[in-house]
Amino acid sequence: MRLSDEQRPLANKFYRQYHSGMKARGHHQVWVARTHELQACLCLQTVDQCWWLTGLLVAPAQRSQGLASSLLEHVRQQHRGDIWLFCAPNLVPFYRANGYEPGEDAPISLRDKLLRYQRSKALLAMVNRTQATLPR
Repeated sequence: MRLSDEQRPLANKFYRQYHSGMKARGHHQVWVARTHELQACLCLQTVDQCWWLTGLLVAPAQRSQGLASSLLEHVRQQHRGDIWLFCAPNLVPFYRANGYEPGEDAPISLRDKLLRYQRSKALLAMVNRTQATLPR
C-alpha cells in the first residue's frame, strides 16, 4: 500500500528502527508491506521521465519470505515507465530475479548521482523497463 504524506513519518521511524540511513522525503512516494506494523518499505520518485527506486528495506525478521519481491511487483503494476535503482553487487541476483537488468543508459541526473555514490561504496545501476516512459 502507498502511505499518505501524513503517514510518511512511519517510514522514517521504520528505517531508524533498523539503523538504516534511508529516509522518506517529501518528494517520494512511499510504499509499504504491513500487517499491524511495517514489514517492508520502499521509496520512489520521478527523475527525468522515469522512476528512481530508493530505500528498499525489509525488517530482518521478515526477510526471505518474498515481501520485497511482492512490494517490487506491486509498485511495478502501479507505474508505467522505467524504474531505476542502485544496488550493491551482491544484490544483483535478487533484482535480476525481480525483472531488473544492469543499465548503462541511465538518465544523466541518475548517472551523476551514481558517480557521487560510487566514491564511497560499490553500487551498480539496474533498470526494470516498460514500453511507456512517462510516469503517471
